[in-house]
Amino acid sequence: MSTPRLSRRGLLGGGVAAAGVAGAFVAGRASADDAQAAVAASYAFRGEHQAGIVTPAQDRLHFAAFDLLTTDRDEVVALLQDWTAAAERMTRGDGAGEVGPVDGDPLLPPDDTGEAIGLPPARLTITFGFGPTFFDKLDLADRRPKALRRLPHFPADVLVEEISDGDLCVQACADDPQVAVHAVRNLARIAFGRAAVRWSQLGFGRTSSTSTTQDTPRNLFGFKDGTANLKAEQPELVDTHVWVGADDDPAAGWLAGGSYLVARRIAMTIELWDRQPLADQEQFVGRTKGAGAPLGGDKEFDEPDFDAVTGLAPTIPVDSHVRLVHPSFHGGAQMLRRGYNFVDGSTPLGALNAGLFFIAYVRDPDTHFIPIQNAMAKSDAMMEYLKVNGSALFVVPPGIAAGEYVGQSLFA
Repeated sequence: MSTPRLSRRGLLGGGVAAAGVAGAFVAGRASADDAQAAVAASYAFRGEHQAGIVTPAQDRLHFAAFDLLTTDRDEVVALLQDWTAAAERMTRGDGAGEVGPVDGDPLLPPDDTGEAIGLPPARLTITFGFGPTFFDKLDLADRRPKALRRLPHFPADVLVEEISDGDLCVQACADDPQVAVHAVRNLARIAFGRAAVRWSQLGFGRTSSTSTTQDTPRNLFGFKDGTANLKAEQPELVDTHVWVGADDDPAAGWLAGGSYLVARRIAMTIELWDRQPLADQEQFVGRTKGAGAPLGGDKEFDEPDFDAVTGLAPTIPVDSHVRLVHPSFHGGAQMLRRGYNFVDGSTPLGALNAGLFFIAYVRDPDTHFIPIQNAMAKSDAMMEYLKVNGSALFVVPPGIAAGEYVGQSLFA
């Protein structure tokens, strides 16, 4: 495989001196400091686990689910090989193709679309997953993990088929939205004739932290989100709650070191929420809006005291979000969240079409997501302001070693 002749980093010249050039492209999308840091920042595509899971969550997301257009295994393997090669190039800051966007035959379409020319890697990660129907279409039912199936229809779900499920998924995260969009756009182009985009979602402003080096962000309700999220610096907890073990599923030993990806598109009734008194908002969430402390506490990371009483009522209400999803009420189960805010214009009624694109990685959805979501859907006071209209479950294969393609262990 030849080295790409046009590198985004090459155009920038590399190093801190290129920060000014990068800033010209990312103006309005990131601060000057962020742009400067992004010039040199890139994550390895290959490793024990796929990047984009415990990787410190970037600021932007382009998520896409694909439907297969072929049931030929050889064609699908070829697609995964092509995707692997392109993803590795793009995450290091090069073009999607071997030649690049401007150096090919001028009488042929370029092998990269070109909108990322001049942009740094921006900490791009590309993560791949397989849905339940992927195994059905390729006659691989005997290798499908036991927990991989369509998520149940939870109470209050208002699912739209066109933005749910899928045979394959691609999660592209970066600190520049154009870099993330470029990645998915080119992977979709490479897939032509073999797979097509079923639905996609853009996201901004991460709604959780996956590293202790990051501050807790806020969701569109204005509250800190993901305070108790698993962090990369907790490897024992990540091993317990995120990575699939070699003995978890005899039929799916190939998935060891991988994970399950839960995706839920949650529309927020922003305008209705904004009219609620501050005290009520804090009671619904179970935390203070300013500091993010659990009610009755002083600091964000104080442990919630669910036995505390104020007057005759629990200090943290029994139907508060914090209480209903807390690990102490779910056998200690935890998940690693990588969600994002979204605003997709306005609804026909003039309200914001906005909310949370929820992404979580878990070792087993049957123990680490479904019971928690059931409890939330049935009793959480916040559900009055939330409408889940998209839902999907995928398995994320383990990391890709040198010379391998994503998902190779499944086909071995």
